[in-house]
Amino acid sequence: MATKIKHSEVNIGISKENRQFVSDNLNRLLANEYFLYTKTRKFHWNVEGVHFRSLHTLFEDQYKELADVIDDIAERIRKLGHYALGSFKQFSAVADLLEHDGEEVGDSKTMLLELCDDHETIIRIIRSELIPIADKYKDEGTSDFLTGVMEQHETMAWMLRATAK
Repeated sequence: MATKIKHSEVNIGISKENRQFVSDNLNRLLANEYFLYTKTRKFHWNVEGVHFRSLHTLFEDQYKELADVIDDIAERIRKLGHYALGSFKQFSAVADLLEHDGEEVGDSKTMLLELCDDHETIIRIIRSELIPIADKYKDEGTSDFLTGVMEQHETMAWMLRATAK
């Protein structure tokens, strides 16, 4: 006989504890994504030099893609029955990436390599979590979702790396 639950409870075949662990990891990713988004936007605004137009456009394309990734991650957290972080204070407490808080942004190659390094950091974090999320925490949906996010970062890192040469 089916167990009656309250409408507001989440009953998707993943334990409350596992959903909490996965949501915590997704919030960490959300914080890293937001820092990367902000840095990419800053570089978009401040890039200068002979390659201004192409880099301005590349950075814009990437921050728009990151904005969609951020929204998708926050919605995934909500699907698991938890709340997404939403303040710089919260993001700072769990993020691995650092803000680019100086006024000077450096030359275009420095910007490209710094962004590439941040994408690769996120790729490594995601890659380390894929199997445990699927196997140990029984959330194949989030693991599959993260594979797609990782592939997006691989493409963005490749574009930055190729442009920096």
